[in-house]
Amino acid sequence: MTGLTTLGQFIIEKQADFPYAKGELSRLLRDIGIAAKIVNREVNKAGLMDILGDAGSTNVQGESQKKLDVFANDQFISALRSGGECCIVVSEENDEYLYIDSEISKNAKYIVAMDPLDGSSNIDVNVSVGTIFSIFRRKSTEGKATLEDVLQKGVDQVAAGYVIYGSSTMLVYTTGKGVNGFTLDPSIGEFCLSHPNMTIPKDGHIYSINEGYYTHFPDGVKKYIKYCQVEDEATNRPYTSRYTGSMVADLHRNMIKGGIFIYPITAQAPNGKLRLVYECNPMAFIIEQAGGFASNGYQRILTLDVTELHQRSAIFIGSCNMVKRAEEMMACFSPQITKTSFEGVVNIQ
Repeated sequence: MTGLTTLGQFIIEKQADFPYAKGELSRLLRDIGIAAKIVNREVNKAGLMDILGDAGSTNVQGESQKKLDVFANDQFISALRSGGECCIVVSEENDEYLYIDSEISKNAKYIVAMDPLDGSSNIDVNVSVGTIFSIFRRKSTEGKATLEDVLQKGVDQVAAGYVIYGSSTMLVYTTGKGVNGFTLDPSIGEFCLSHPNMTIPKDGHIYSINEGYYTHFPDGVKKYIKYCQVEDEATNRPYTSRYTGSMVADLHRNMIKGGIFIYPITAQAPNGKLRLVYECNPMAFIIEQAGGFASNGYQRILTLDVTELHQRSAIFIGSCNMVKRAEEMMACFSPQITKTSFEGVVNIQ
């Protein structure tokens, strides 16, 4: 136990990094950590309880909700409501934003956007899943927080993180001062600092994309995939293809080993599939703080305008040199999606 640093201790030690904070953000991060422990407990005993399979409902995206999706959503909302530091919660599982209207939250300054259980379709087959969260400071100073407080660009995030529920459970987060990872020690029930000052290699040898949709990809993505597969000793190609269907799991692996995760626009999803507010922006913030880069193929993810709660975006994210190379392919072979690449493509930024 000598030299062990828990998540709570670490957050308190770093509180001085926030010149305007009075401990609220620290308490908010601890609340998220508590909810993550509860979700981890249920994920780990999923096969022993009646929490596998569909919940019989769909979310705003029209996707079938799993029982654990609903459970995780409820746990994080409950923790944020009880903590009193959050005024609005945005979740993949809720059509509209949830205003926290309670006595202890009346002066709350923070907004949390989250995907409570990323990759939940993997639960039934015992593959890693995760939680993604993003934290903003509300801009308005009077009255209730509004939708305008929620629709902030990714560069305005004050913190972001993810939890991966795998062979071990890790919480990784940033407050704009680098990235640190904490592994849950089940013997003491605490997240302990295990990966200080995480950085992603500038280059990698892993590419993560659902190649089942290859025929529907833009030419720039197809050319990049072929580039990854060509043998070239000087650049350590061919690269290895690894894709699990969980953004958190794929990006966590690439964060450690170096690689790129791609979810492009397709003919069926002309604006992309992943959600900007609670998937792309938080993961982009984390990866950039670790020395990587995130793009929609043409523009930095964190600078994209946010106009809707459940806005979608393409994403190319991971090792800096790999993402830049993919951007070059997009610029050359799919220049800003010329409106002829796909029928009906609109509003590509």
